[in-house]
Amino acid sequence: MKYISTRGGMEPAPYSAILLEGLATDGGLVVPETVPQVSAEQIEAWRSLDYADLATEILSLYATDIPRDDLARMCRAAYSADNFVDEAIVPVSPLAGPDTGISLVGLSEGPTLAFKDMAMQFLGQALEYALEKNDRALNIIGATSGDTGSAAEYALRGKHGIAVFMLSPQGRMSEFQRAQMYSLTDDNIHNIAVAGVFDDCQNLVKALSGDLEFKRAHELGTVNSINLGRISAQMVYYFWAWLRTTDAVAEAERAAFEVSFTVPSGNFGNILSGHLAKAMGLPIRRLVLAANENNVLDEFFRTGVYTPRTAAETHATSSPSMDISKASNLERFVFDLLGRDPERLAAAWRELDETGSIDFSADLPRFEAEFGFQSGTSTHADRVATIRSVFEGSGVLIDPHTADGVKVAREYAEPGVPMLVLETAKPAKFPDIVLEATGERVGMPEHLAGLLELPQHVTEMDDDEAELRDFIATRAVHR
Repeated sequence: MKYISTRGGMEPAPYSAILLEGLATDGGLVVPETVPQVSAEQIEAWRSLDYADLATEILSLYATDIPRDDLARMCRAAYSADNFVDEAIVPVSPLAGPDTGISLVGLSEGPTLAFKDMAMQFLGQALEYALEKNDRALNIIGATSGDTGSAAEYALRGKHGIAVFMLSPQGRMSEFQRAQMYSLTDDNIHNIAVAGVFDDCQNLVKALSGDLEFKRAHELGTVNSINLGRISAQMVYYFWAWLRTTDAVAEAERAAFEVSFTVPSGNFGNILSGHLAKAMGLPIRRLVLAANENNVLDEFFRTGVYTPRTAAETHATSSPSMDISKASNLERFVFDLLGRDPERLAAAWRELDETGSIDFSADLPRFEAEFGFQSGTSTHADRVATIRSVFEGSGVLIDPHTADGVKVAREYAEPGVPMLVLETAKPAKFPDIVLEATGERVGMPEHLAGLLELPQHVTEMDDDEAELRDFIATRAVHR
């Protein structure tokens, strides 16, 4: 298996190499040359596997340059009881009452209580492995709207030959999210709070990653969802959730038994993993994108017109990890939409740069018919009402991003088709909105008691590319 760029200017490269690059060398996003196909019989054979072994099977189709024994060891280390609280790693929990037919896919059992741990714990293992094999160092530059940063830092803290430079928007994350990141004291972790919004942080990451001379001089890489290593690891829980949901289905009916997924979406990475799982052959009926008030992607999937918003137009909401108005991973979907043609993609992106918008409405019927995509928007009032109703109907507390997912999932639920909502984070990370919705004060998990009182270490910085370059140049690690 080799990997190419959406923009056509990168020589095919193996998995371990693209892990270290993040962005493709031509500024595009890395995609598989071909998506591996799995049969119904193959998926069925995975039913008895635990999560780590299932991850090994699926990732072995992508990481073909990594010996299987090494890959299995990395998956076992990533998805261990030391890292994840729930024995299943990813519990699938049906809701009750009016939400019967909807289940939560529990992705927040890891060290930072957010779904980003699912991919980042594997990526931490894989990056250290690839660096040792190639005698290299890596300086991770990333942008976070809340959960990516802490998940990356907890997965990479203390790792040999790795430094992390994580950009976050000043004042745009919850108190819990800031405390998780900024309280770390490891020498290889550098938190940078940028004056602006997430998109400003992401633009800085892209600018430095796209400067090949600077990137090579300082051995830069990424762990944002533009890194295909994260996308590939996230595919695993789509297969896992399908297998757990169909455990009770008659064996003769399983092969074609479809489920739908609703995914709270900001940067389009999580739902892109579902898109690839469906392309591999997993029986997915619908991939429903749930947006918050920053609903550029909902508008795109409803109208076919993509019009990213400026930083000034990006709302600060009560589901802050989705406060994104320009989703990097959409390029990978558009690449597929345009027949995997780099020239057509380049033309589309030139139009976007020149006009601020691009019209794919002629392809709109294909969004659902061919790819299964649908979408919806949730507001603060929706989040409050959904958190309250799920608590009253099922006795389950959910975080505001998951509430966005449940609200939109209700709009697309179909009789006889299980609807699986990908959980985003533990409600303890967002106690204010949970209190507003339910009157319940969410306690801090026992193993994180005292987190909010710890000293915080962060460098505040203007939205200034030159200042960021200097900061990284003086602190980067090298072999």
